[in-house]
Amino acid sequence: MSTRTGRLTKRTVDAAAPSLERYIVWDTELKGFGLRVEPSGTKSFLVRYRSNGRKRFLSVGRYGPLTPDVARGLARGLLASVDCGQDPAETRLKNRQAINVRDLAARFLEDHVDAKRKGSTASHYRSAIVLYLLPTLGARKAYDLTRTDLARLHLSMKHIPYRANHVLAVVASMYSFGAKHGIVPDGVSPALGIERYPEPRRERFLSSNELARLGEAFRHLEVEGRHGSGIAALRLLLFSGARLREILHLRWENVDLERGMLFLPDSKTGRKTIVLGAPAITILASLNREGTYVIPGKNFDQPRTDLKKPWAAAIKLADLPNLRIHDLRHSFASVGAGAGLGLPIVGKLLGHSQAATTERYAHLDAGPVRRAADMIGNTISAALEGIGSSHLKSR
Repeated sequence: MSTRTGRLTKRTVDAAAPSLERYIVWDTELKGFGLRVEPSGTKSFLVRYRSNGRKRFLSVGRYGPLTPDVARGLARGLLASVDCGQDPAETRLKNRQAINVRDLAARFLEDHVDAKRKGSTASHYRSAIVLYLLPTLGARKAYDLTRTDLARLHLSMKHIPYRANHVLAVVASMYSFGAKHGIVPDGVSPALGIERYPEPRRERFLSSNELARLGEAFRHLEVEGRHGSGIAALRLLLFSGARLREILHLRWENVDLERGMLFLPDSKTGRKTIVLGAPAITILASLNREGTYVIPGKNFDQPRTDLKKPWAAAIKLADLPNLRIHDLRHSFASVGAGAGLGLPIVGKLLGHSQAATTERYAHLDAGPVRRAADMIGNTISAALEGIGSSHLKSR
């Protein structure tokens, strides 16, 4: 490959005609900066330098998108990094080979989420990644994703603050996983320092009136014969305080009607026993054992996947448009806490592994506090009533 020299300007670059073989015109103003001319007529700028005793060539960019002056400025920056002990060609190679956000997410989902998280939690992680993170940031290099990038995504989701905060939590977990496995450097998580949106508590407790309306809707749908065992499943959720998947994936082999218990081999908190009340036992006793699952799907050997249709019909008839299925569990807990059964008992019924989880219902457990208020108030009232005229100062 032949070489030439000359100051690289627009005029000299335009005048560099293609020949039968590639050649380079080295700039006389900046040592190591040159123009490569291909036989096809393509012209591109490059730099030449030495690193660890080896001669290296690195492309700066094509002529056209880059002017000679802009290319010279870029080349000057690359050569300055060499003077600082860096190897820009090696850095560029590593950058090309570095894992992107999409690949990091795939590793995270396969090796961590699917392997170590329960079904519903894994589904929420996957939704946050697939629906929100990857469409906008999936192609970015994982190490190069900045706090500003993620904060911009978080801001775009301000109309759904709970999901926006969940995306931040998932990204933080994903980068923690990446750091532990040497995929990304430690401490580069873009989720660090981004302020979360305030999230109002989402617990919804059915009042006596709302329970009556929901019960009327259940009876109406049962009389019509709509939704099969779907309404029975909803009743079980309300009477047991169980989670949705605990009922939908419940097998007959785990039901003990004689002792009134459900023995779940796996749940969100691991192995779990649910103690049933009489209404729940009555519902289970009324169901046909036609397959493996208590609430079968279209195939009796497969569980039902969801209760969306019967739930939508029920809350429409009951005029409870914003009620969620999970609110049935909250309502079960609120009745128990409000009856003064005590948070430990309520937590036991719900299968909470941590007492702190049940504390959300503490404001409903008013029995002991009310008795204390009555005692204090009655004592003060009696004292007030017992003040005789002999205690009054004579005027």
